[in-house]
Amino acid sequence: MEQATQVTGLPPPRLRPLVNRYIGYHVRSAPGVHRGLPSSKLTFIATLTGTVDLRAPHGPPRRYAALVGGLHETPVTIEHDGRQHGIEADLTPLGARALFGLPAGELAGLDVHLGDLLGRPAEELLDRLRTARTWTDRFACFTDILDRVARPAAIPAPELGWAWQRLTAAPAAVAVAELAAEVGWSRQHLRTRFQREFGLSPKVLARVVRFRHARDLLVRPDRPALAEIAASAGYADQAHFTRDWRAFSGLSPTAWLTEELPFAQDPEATRPPA
Repeated sequence: MEQATQVTGLPPPRLRPLVNRYIGYHVRSAPGVHRGLPSSKLTFIATLTGTVDLRAPHGPPRRYAALVGGLHETPVTIEHDGRQHGIEADLTPLGARALFGLPAGELAGLDVHLGDLLGRPAEELLDRLRTARTWTDRFACFTDILDRVARPAAIPAPELGWAWQRLTAAPAAVAVAELAAEVGWSRQHLRTRFQREFGLSPKVLARVVRFRHARDLLVRPDRPALAEIAASAGYADQAHFTRDWRAFSGLSPTAWLTEELPFAQDPEATRPPA
């Protein structure tokens, strides 16, 4: 029998430029795989039991008790034995600079042991999370460690910050030429600087934002028809939507939903229990 719990928590206002939210999860299901989908957030995962096992193209899975994953444009396949229990924090690009001293672009497409980025605080975080008894206490542990390791960060050029905000504000595509004109740069200069800072090109980020909007519609209890989702998310038609979905998830929308059902709740609607 499949059982899944997801709860969310917000960091205090001082940390929200770095971390959008915390998501606690506890899933019991048949052994299988979970697909980590591309998004506009870096992923910071700390396990409460076991490890996160990422499937490698060749050789054994890569195993992590805690990890940070950079922005990516293909799915990350996580193998599991039916039990997944941990906390995920959604990091902003500024969070990568403040917490790890690196631009998000240096982590693009990578998964890195948390200890390699934070040192001893990573071990302390895991120890404290695994002894805390409630989600509220676990989120407080996360906040305490992040408060301690965060440092004033070099802020990316304002032109890059503006372009990022424009692209992530809505699923409607914004042309690179339009962004370049708004910031006063050439298109090539914007592409180069944007990719170096964030790890994705402006065009790919716009596609990821549109895809995530479609994903949020797909997992709603009152899920619209696929054609409606495609139109709402800004795709030319359902075929365009399906092609993009396969590119980012490796499956058709309906196949993905069937495979990911235990993980596809909307955590925005769930508050941490006491």
